[in-house]
Amino acid sequence: MAGRKRHSKPEIEPKLERADTLAASGHTQIEIAKALGISVMTLHRWRKARGQSGPSTAEDISSDIAFVHGPSRRRDPRIAELELENARLRRLVTNLLLEQMRLEEETHPESKLQTLPRDRDDLLELMANR
Repeated sequence: MAGRKRHSKPEIEPKLERADTLAASGHTQIEIAKALGISVMTLHRWRKARGQSGPSTAEDISSDIAFVHGPSRRRDPRIAELELENARLRRLVTNLLLEQMRLEEETHPESKLQTLPRDRDDLLELMANR
């Protein structure tokens, strides 16, 4: 692959220190990766290898959400926490709905549903078609 560069361990550590400094000053993951001349995935891989894999503070979570919503849109850390909680709750509700449908099928085999949804995607498709 042309353009692919492997960084040595002595090159990685100073870049990770600079990334930490940029993150502390409020830069998004995209901005940090661009300043270091690497991809966001490379930055995450390096942090994971160093033992600092996931976001640990609300600011880090906010910067990851800013990565999804675009680099120019700064987010309030509380909004970021609420968005993450909302995503977890949606998954929980979906799992509960799947379990409820399975239990109804077991207790009422003459139900209208011929096949039960296997996972979240099947359930969402089934609900969209109703």
